[in-house]
Amino acid sequence: MIRWYQQGFRIYWRWKSRSRKPGRPEIDAEIRKLIRRMSSENPTWGTPRIRSELRLLGYEVSKATIDKNKIRHRKPPLQTWRTFLDNHVRDLVAVDFFMVPTATFRILFCFIVLRHHRRVVVHFNVTAHPTAEWTAQQVNEAFPEDQAPRFLIRDRDSIYGDFFRQRVKHTGIEGVVIAYRSPWQSP
Repeated sequence: MIRWYQQGFRIYWRWKSRSRKPGRPEIDAEIRKLIRRMSSENPTWGTPRIRSELRLLGYEVSKATIDKNKIRHRKPPLQTWRTFLDNHVRDLVAVDFFMVPTATFRILFCFIVLRHHRRVVVHFNVTAHPTAEWTAQQVNEAFPEDQAPRFLIRDRDSIYGDFFRQRVKHTGIEGVVIAYRSPWQSP
């Protein structure tokens, strides 16, 4: 009797929960067109932005659905790192530190400023204890008032703290930070 009841229960719920098509229900063609139109007219918009705009219009659509229906652009809408370097090579300088061990096993830090256009060392200095103030002073010494470049490329080292960034900004140089974990962009 119990086995018969369990089989009947299983058959009933299998019949009740059957679906005509497996998977998610399809979205309307109107919403698919809207997703394609938004992604083609706004190439910098990602999935979260399109999803929030659709919510404002009253449509609740999943991220997977938007990813599946949006238009993929062949070229990135923003310039790449390589394009940036090519376009601004005359206006670029790079700064970085490297360590130098001495004969007495002390570690010295060498700060170097390199101009990209001619690959010329503009300035360098050595210290045993680098600070943000010392580093900012080196940038000021490297560029007298009329010779400041437009862009200064640097890595994400903590030595380039708030003091350094403010001092560089005050001299009219725009700081460009390399991408996180991208050693090929290193100055």
